[in-house]
Amino acid sequence: YLSHFVIFIIRCHPCIKLALLGRAGSDLQGVATTAVQDGDDWILNGSKTFISNGQLCDVVVVVAKTDLQAKRAAHGISLFLVDTSTPGFSKGQNLRKMGLKAQDTSELFFEDCRLPSSALLGEVNKGFYSLMNELPQERLLLGAMGVAHAEAMYEWTREYVKDRKAFGGTLSDLQTIRHSLAEMKTSISVARAFVDQCIELHQEKRLTQEMASMAKYWCTELEHKTADIGVQLHGGWGYMLEYPIARAFVDARVQRIYGGSNEVMKELIARSI
Repeated sequence: YLSHFVIFIIRCHPCIKLALLGRAGSDLQGVATTAVQDGDDWILNGSKTFISNGQLCDVVVVVAKTDLQAKRAAHGISLFLVDTSTPGFSKGQNLRKMGLKAQDTSELFFEDCRLPSSALLGEVNKGFYSLMNELPQERLLLGAMGVAHAEAMYEWTREYVKDRKAFGGTLSDLQTIRHSLAEMKTSISVARAFVDQCIELHQEKRLTQEMASMAKYWCTELEHKTADIGVQLHGGWGYMLEYPIARAFVDARVQRIYGGSNEVMKELIARSI
């Protein structure tokens, strides 16, 4: 089963997506989808919401409960590789989002999907730990995305205020505008330095969950703040979707939610203090 997908991936490059969210959201242990063993097979039931690339995917990695009697939910979660052509698998509607319009986000449904034992990824009931090992990388990625997005918004804003005529000169001639840009540049430079440090640690396999959470939390908060200031300095045009700063504003909002909400990031950081 798995060797089939390895060959398929090499030849065809299908879209593979991790199907995690249901009612769980940022709580990985709150997964409601179940996989019950039936002989040598597994019967998968449940649904997933807010799955990026859900319409395009050919294969999904599904997080499911496999031991409903486990004392702790983390001890009873497994991962499965599921072909979207599997009987009982269906895709819901392409959800309408506030931002990130170019990326589809969908619901996925599993109704008595029969999977062979070889569809199990890793060890049974060890899926939670596999996820936890990979989450720091995802959160570092979101932090790096936040910094890159903030840098782009800063540049758009800087160019706009240098060109926009007002009060007998340009907006950039006003001290309050220049100070806002100085604050933006400083904050972004500090965030980039921290993300660069996290990348080095990740390459050395020394990136901790706490530092990855710091990167995700801090950089996505900075991204949102930069978007807000950018819209403000663009004035009325910043509210128009024909300007990239307006689209960036709505795109940035979800960064503080997915990959673990920033409230959860703070809690993860606090545990190490």
